[in-house]
Amino acid sequence: MLALTADRIFTPIDDLPGPLVLIEDGRIVDVANRSERAIPPQARHVDLPGAVLAPGFVDIHIHGAAGHDVMQADATGLSSIATLLAKHGVTGYFPTTVTASDDATLRALDALASAIERAGTDINSAGAKPLGIHLEGPFLSHARRGVHPPTELQQPTLARFDRFWQAARGHIKMMTIAPELPGALEVITEASRRGVCVSLGHSDADFAATMRGIEAGGRHATHTFNAMRALGHRDPGVLGAVLTDTRVSADIIADGIHLDPAIVRLFLKAKGPEQSVLITDAISATGMPDGRYRLGPLEVEVKDGRCLSNGSLAGSVLTMDRAVRNVMAFAGWSLAAAVRLATLNPAQAAGISDLTGRLVPGAPADIVVLSPAGDVLQTILGGRIA
Repeated sequence: MLALTADRIFTPIDDLPGPLVLIEDGRIVDVANRSERAIPPQARHVDLPGAVLAPGFVDIHIHGAAGHDVMQADATGLSSIATLLAKHGVTGYFPTTVTASDDATLRALDALASAIERAGTDINSAGAKPLGIHLEGPFLSHARRGVHPPTELQQPTLARFDRFWQAARGHIKMMTIAPELPGALEVITEASRRGVCVSLGHSDADFAATMRGIEAGGRHATHTFNAMRALGHRDPGVLGAVLTDTRVSADIIADGIHLDPAIVRLFLKAKGPEQSVLITDAISATGMPDGRYRLGPLEVEVKDGRCLSNGSLAGSVLTMDRAVRNVMAFAGWSLAAAVRLATLNPAQAAGISDLTGRLVPGAPADIVVLSPAGDVLQTILGGRIA
């Protein structure tokens, strides 16, 4: 048994001083106040003075890191990605595809499914675990495709979705789709029935088409404001629906590049502390020097924190700990409030909060140890310090 003590713990629902966290067989046994419960004599005690314990961060939209792209990486490449993520406090993530040829997408889905299945049996992993696949593309709007290759975009059909689903062996947990496309509503309905978090994004939908997507089962929005029809006061469009409908959670890339800090504040006011989610949309260049890198089939030029392909933003080099600190800086939020956007909220949006995103008895002992300023001091994976 491992006994952790620290200055505070964010569960993240509660902010508790003087915590004692007991861990056994990779799971949390108890969370108590150390003034009210003695450390069991058989436990190995690790004291973390001045530190804050929080659930390990969950990134539901990431394309790569450490020089490796999730669509092209082998087991060694995925291990490098996982190790870098853990250094930045991430303990679980959704490897995210980008629009590519059918063959490339199907190969990637098969490989990522194998990685998820391996991770489920590997109790000694030193890095973040892939928890499910985020399918971003090919069911996207041509008008709001961003850098996704236009020749590979497809109209959504049940047959096409099922082909991807079978290749991923049911491990698709999230899918970004433009709800205005012909056939989208049928695919949204079926994907939702299979437990996929359907996320509205890369969309030029008007307000009515977006609402139809929500009624069909869309319950999240992908990198809000980016690759979406602009908000108009007489034409609210997809943004008007996403920002005002309480059935929909939404995520943002809070790197100071994709969104101005004022827009981050606006978003947080609209979606609030329970429906706002942080993602990185990070690519293979994350943690690497400036240069040329891959994003699926695309070549991306990275300079001074900007990732560009043919003049358009193509992902980011943001890390989740930086995103948390940026929310604190941009919006004046406390560390406790900002942490929820990177832990429980993404887990709830993706439908995996029974497994991750919380520090409660029975939950996996995936913990990030933070300074009061939000810097990562240590990451604990399944009760082991990474």
